[in-house]
Amino acid sequence: MVDVAALPDALEEVAPPASRHGAAAWGSWLLRRLGLAVLTLWLVSVLVFVATTALGDPVRAILGKDYGSDKARVAELEAQLHLDQSPVTRYLHWLGGLLTGDPGSSIASQRPVSELVGANVVNTLVLVLLAAIVMIPVAFGIAMISANFRRRRPDTVIQTVMLAMAALPEFVIGILLVAVFSTTVLHVLPAVTLSAPGVHPWNDPKTMIMPVATLVLAVAPYVSRIVRATLLEVLDSDYVELARLKGIPESVVMRKHALLNAIVPGIQVIALQLAWLAGGVVLVEKVFNYPGVGNQLVDSVNNHDVPMVQALSMIIAGVYVVVNLVADLLSILLTPRARTAISS
Repeated sequence: MVDVAALPDALEEVAPPASRHGAAAWGSWLLRRLGLAVLTLWLVSVLVFVATTALGDPVRAILGKDYGSDKARVAELEAQLHLDQSPVTRYLHWLGGLLTGDPGSSIASQRPVSELVGANVVNTLVLVLLAAIVMIPVAFGIAMISANFRRRRPDTVIQTVMLAMAALPEFVIGILLVAVFSTTVLHVLPAVTLSAPGVHPWNDPKTMIMPVATLVLAVAPYVSRIVRATLLEVLDSDYVELARLKGIPESVVMRKHALLNAIVPGIQVIALQLAWLAGGVVLVEKVFNYPGVGNQLVDSVNNHDVPMVQALSMIIAGVYVVVNLVADLLSILLTPRARTAISS
């Protein structure tokens, strides 16, 4: 005979608690995502190293016409870049330096790369963060207005303007802003960022307006168009129609029902655009002479400073991977169906 009263205790001993199973599933998912992130960064490191190696002899590019006459300088640069070793050995040496926080020394300034990029990384992150803080509410607000007037004249005007702005490269937007706000038209904002060495550009807030506005105008059209499409899909759903039949005002339906369900796709688009900013900020920083990673990367390429180019490229790739990882995590946390799928 089976003791029915003892069955619950026996089942508790055999089956693990649901919370423990869910935590293990989350841990497994996070480890897989981290593993993919590490694999992606490793592949990027290989591509960066191969690309910088395939450009030719960096010593000849650095010295130019002095390559044949200054033998001592040639030997010094070859030793610094480990050109006397095989490509595989050079790659392993460089990768080991990256992992230990020592990516080498700059050829142009003979200073450690880690010292030169630190302040510029902070400047670029602040620029992208400010652009995101302004862009997100602007893009969602435009999407809500456009969806509220769908298939009417305001929606047509908004979508035409957004499509035209999306077709403009970011450096064109920056030049147009300079022409309007920094020349004889208005002349109310500085055309470039002027900051002393070691001084952060946000100490003079006026110099931040033009770069931030350029990034916002370059990214907001993409986000607003995707959010608008999601809002229209949600507004046509059955549960929204039921809310309208109950007499709920349209503004409340838009804010509490449609917008909340459009957040998750919006997060994915915002993450992709912020990750794009990690590379697209290069041109914007160069246009406004902003002291960030992008401007430093352009200068390093012009100076044939291979260690700087390699380190800055890996920093941009790292930001891209981290932003996408955070976006995936937020999307799952905000989507009950996705949380259930991972925990089950």
